[in-house]
Amino acid sequence: MSEGEQRTERILILCVDRDNDVGKKADVRTPVIGRQNNMSAATKLILKDPEEADANAMFEAIRIYDSLEGSKSGEEYEVSTIAGSEVGGIAADRKLVSELTSTLERFKASSIILVTDGFADEDVLPLVQSRVPVTSVRRIIVKHSESIEETAAVLSRYLKMLIEDPRYSRIALGLPGVLLIVLGILWIISVSYPEIFGRYGLPTYAWIISLLIVGASLLIRGYRLDERFSGFYRWLSQIYLYTLPRLITGFSLTAGLLLIGIGFFQAGSYVAVEVVPSPFPSDLSVLLELLPRILGSFISKSLTLLIIGICIALGGRLLRHLFDRDSRFWRTLAFTVVCIWSWEIFNEASLILIDPTLLSDRLILAIIMGIVVTIASGWATYMLSSKYEKFFESRDNSQE
Repeated sequence: MSEGEQRTERILILCVDRDNDVGKKADVRTPVIGRQNNMSAATKLILKDPEEADANAMFEAIRIYDSLEGSKSGEEYEVSTIAGSEVGGIAADRKLVSELTSTLERFKASSIILVTDGFADEDVLPLVQSRVPVTSVRRIIVKHSESIEETAAVLSRYLKMLIEDPRYSRIALGLPGVLLIVLGILWIISVSYPEIFGRYGLPTYAWIISLLIVGASLLIRGYRLDERFSGFYRWLSQIYLYTLPRLITGFSLTAGLLLIGIGFFQAGSYVAVEVVPSPFPSDLSVLLELLPRILGSFISKSLTLLIIGICIALGGRLLRHLFDRDSRFWRTLAFTVVCIWSWEIFNEASLILIDPTLLSDRLILAIIMGIVVTIASGWATYMLSSKYEKFFESRDNSQE
């Protein structure tokens, strides 16, 4: 075999459908490899939805394949279509990578010509380029006439997507709906009890509440708090209460969180009544002067219940690790001891915040003793874990 034949380049014309329209609308399984298979899949998709941009991208990939295959350049070519997921995000990217890997196992390409509909190219290109060099990118943008009728048709299609697609309807319909309901309730209250709004009137309070609702919605979506809450709910649903260790863990966690919440409530009530002057100071300098005392009083009043709640939650986890013969028992035990000693450190710090004239020698001593307690608890748990290693050995081996 000559050197030129050994270096024959294998080029893959890759069409990417990130939202899986070809699977969702045409019921075609991906990856689709080969010219005939891609032609059949693109025809099914265009018959299901003549306005589908991904079908045009698949036909363009086939056209590029035909033009390169007929050039007689001595290179090897293949055309393939991979798809992501309609939910988007990480799920779509992982499916794209899996199908790309499957395609490359059947056709070991040395370079790729990427064909997309122009949507989310900045997300797709790094995924492909990290595995095989991309030598060219072809974006297919469906052309529309400038007539008013076709513009209205395009707008109506996107409006339909905003209404029917749950990913967009939550914001496009849900948020305005909440605002209208709240404004309607405020209007009813203003008509029935006009004295409630005082001299500021209904518009001022309506603007304030609307800003709070919009801000909360943006905060929830921005930090994905709804997804985190769903994950927390799924985690709670996986706690099977018919097993004793999980029952102990669930009860101790609930009791610990209850104590922590009561501690924060009592501390907040004490600070609001006893520490913060009435009326609330509007001067920033006065507020900054009061801030250390407010913080110190809050820590001092909530610290005991906070530490007890954490220790109860850790105690339930300790019992579960003991029942399960999990070696994490020792790590949790050391952390519990350190948590108990932290009460002294935070208590001394809160007293100094309340009264800055106090000496800091007790705080320094508490910190030094805390370091000693941490080292001693770590050493003791290490020795005990070595001594009782066989007790946890079977559980650790089963986890492996």
